[in-house]
Amino acid sequence: MFKKKPNVEIHWLMVQHNCPLTENQIKALAPLRSSDRRRIADQIIAEYGIEVPAQGSGEGQENGSNTSTIGVGAIRNSLLPENSQSARFTTTAGKDLKKVSGTVYVGAPPGQEQRILWIKLEERLLPTVYTLWRNPGIVALLHTPDVVLQKLRGGADLMTPGLARGPPFPTSATKGSIVAIVSLEKPSVPIVVGICEIDVASLREVRGVKGHAVRGEHWDGDEIWAWSQAGGSGEQAPEAIDGWENQDGLDDLKKQVSQTTVTDSDDEHDGGGVAVANGLATPSKALKQKGFVEGEDGRPFEEIELDQKEYSTKDIDDVFWKAFLYGLHHHRNANKSDPHHGLNFPINQSAVISNLVLPFLPITTSQQAASLNIKKTSWKNAKKFIKAFDKAKLLKSKDRDGGECVVLDIDWEDDSITSFMPYKLPKKDTVSAESGGGGGGKVISAGISPSDPSIGQKLSKVDLYKPREQLGPILAASDASHHGLYLPAELRSIVISYIESEKLISETNKRLVNLDPVLANAVFDGSSALDREVLAKGNVPRDALIDRVLKSCSPFWVLLRNDETRDKAKAHAGRAPKISITLETRSGNKTVTKLSGVESFYIPPQALAEELQKTCASSTGVGQMAGSSPKKPVMEVMVQGPQKDAVIKALEKRGVSRQWVEVNDKTKGKKK
Repeated sequence: MFKKKPNVEIHWLMVQHNCPLTENQIKALAPLRSSDRRRIADQIIAEYGIEVPAQGSGEGQENGSNTSTIGVGAIRNSLLPENSQSARFTTTAGKDLKKVSGTVYVGAPPGQEQRILWIKLEERLLPTVYTLWRNPGIVALLHTPDVVLQKLRGGADLMTPGLARGPPFPTSATKGSIVAIVSLEKPSVPIVVGICEIDVASLREVRGVKGHAVRGEHWDGDEIWAWSQAGGSGEQAPEAIDGWENQDGLDDLKKQVSQTTVTDSDDEHDGGGVAVANGLATPSKALKQKGFVEGEDGRPFEEIELDQKEYSTKDIDDVFWKAFLYGLHHHRNANKSDPHHGLNFPINQSAVISNLVLPFLPITTSQQAASLNIKKTSWKNAKKFIKAFDKAKLLKSKDRDGGECVVLDIDWEDDSITSFMPYKLPKKDTVSAESGGGGGGKVISAGISPSDPSIGQKLSKVDLYKPREQLGPILAASDASHHGLYLPAELRSIVISYIESEKLISETNKRLVNLDPVLANAVFDGSSALDREVLAKGNVPRDALIDRVLKSCSPFWVLLRNDETRDKAKAHAGRAPKISITLETRSGNKTVTKLSGVESFYIPPQALAEELQKTCASSTGVGQMAGSSPKKPVMEVMVQGPQKDAVIKALEKRGVSRQWVEVNDKTKGKKK
C-alpha cells in the first residue's frame, strides 16, 4: 500500500485495484493534546482487544466498570507515547481515483527518533512495524518463507499456499483482521503488516488452495518505514523480539498486563504516565540479560534493586537522589583538574535533570523509563528537586526572573559525593542514553550524540562553471564541451590554449590579447560602455578576459564529503548555500539563536539540537522553517540564549568552515 515514489515527503501508492495514486498532500505535524492521545489510545485498546488489570475493590470503579485507569495509562504510553504528533493527509485510490483522507500518528519513547507509529484510514487504525516491534502480541502472527517475504516487501499479496507453520493458524486471523507477517528465518520480527482477505484461522489445508490470503498494507522498507523528521532512513529490524514467537494473538500481552501493579492515579494530569513494575517489564530479568558498564576507579558497586512489585514514591525519590549524587560523583572523578569538574555555572534546572540525573538512572526498559519520571517523585518538578539538595547543603541555588531555578555552586567535598558508591548502569545500547536511560553519562556529559554521523566528517566545497553555448569554439580548441562543468583553473587553461592556438597574444605586450571574431561575439556583446571600449581597442588584458569568461558561465557547486570524488558527486545549480545563524529577541528581553540550512552539509537537525541542548544547558527545538516548501522542507533549530559561539563550534566539529556560515544579529540591528 505504501510503495516508494520520488520527490514527495511522505508517499502513498494505493495498490487497491492495481491503481497507483495520482495526488498526494500531507499537512504539517501538530502535537496531540493529552485528551486526544488518551482517546486514540483507548480506541486502539478497544479495537485490538487489549485487556487491562481489574481492581478487586470497588474504589475507582465507575458505572459498573472495573478497569484500572492506571493500567490503561501504562498501555497508552506503550502504544502512543506522550510526545506523539499527528498529521492529516489526502490521496486518491481505486480505479475511479476516489479521494481518501487519513491521519498519521508520529511518536517515540523519550529521546528516540520519532517514527510513524499508526496510520488511520476510514476510521481504522493500522500499526506500523515500529509499533509491532515495541508492542509484541497485539495482532496475530503469520509465517512465510523468506523468499516469499521478499516479494511481499515489493508490494505483492500473500497467497494462501505461502502460509507456513499451519494449520492450525491463530484464532484471531479472521477475514478483515489486521495481522503481522514474519519469515521462518526470523520468526519473532514482524516485517509486513496486512489485512486478511479470507478466514485464515479456519483453514485446514494450504497446499493446492488458490487465492489471496493477506493483502499487504505496509512493510519494512516502504515510505512509511523510511519517513524521518530528521531526514534519515528507517530503522533496521531487530534480530529477535521477545514476546512474539511463543504467543497466540494477545495472550502474552494480556497475561503481562494482568500482572501489572501501579502506584499512581494521576493519569489525567500527566498524560497517562504510570509507574509499572513486575508485569510489563521485570527489571531483575533485564539486569540478568543485559551487560553493564562499570563505574569509576574500579570500586565495588552497590546493587540497585528494582524488582519489587511496585515503585512507591519513596522508592522513586531514592532512585532520583542517588542518580544525582552519581552524576556529581562522576563529574568529580572525571574532571579532577578542573575546579568546577567540567560544569559551567550557573546551571539551569533542565540541564541538571538532562545531564546530571537522567544519564545515571538505572533504566533498562522503556516501561521503567515511564515509571522513573520526575513527576512521580514527591518533588513533582525539577525546581523542588534542586531546592531539596540546597536544603541539604549540597549545593547553592537561586531563583531567576520567570521562576526558573539555577544551580550556582556545588559542595564537591561533601561526604555524600566523595564517598558515593557507584552502581551498575546498563550499556548505552540496551536503552538509548539519549532517552534518559542509564549508561550514557559519559556520552551525554560530553555533549556527543552517538547517533550523529556528521561528527568528524570532512567537507570540501567546490565551485564549478558551465560555459554558454557561444563559448563552444573556444572549448573545442581543447576538445572540451559546453555541456561540461569546469573548475576556474580548468577554464583558464582552456582560454589560454585557445589564445595560443589562434596566436592572439599581442607582440608588443604579452599580457594583452588581440580579439578575434569568436572572442568578440562570445564574450563582449557590446551592450555596455566597457564592451564598446574593448571592441574599439581590439585587445583586452588576458586576466580581464578570463574573468569575463567566468562571469559569463552558469555557476554550480558540489559539496564533497570525506573521500567522495567530484565525478561521483551531484552538482547543484547556483551559488553554494550558507548556514544561517540568527540571533533575535523574543518576549521583551529573551534572546534566542536560530539555525537553518544544515541539511545541505549532511547534518541531521535533530541530533544537532540534542547536542546543543546539553552543550548550552538550554532548551532547544526543531521545526519546519517558515516559508520552506512542504515537499522539501528546511528545518530550523532554535536554542534559547545567545549561543552563536557554541553553534559555530558544533558546526566546525562537523566539518563546516566559518566562511560557510552567515550570522545575522538582530539584537543589535546589524550583520556581522
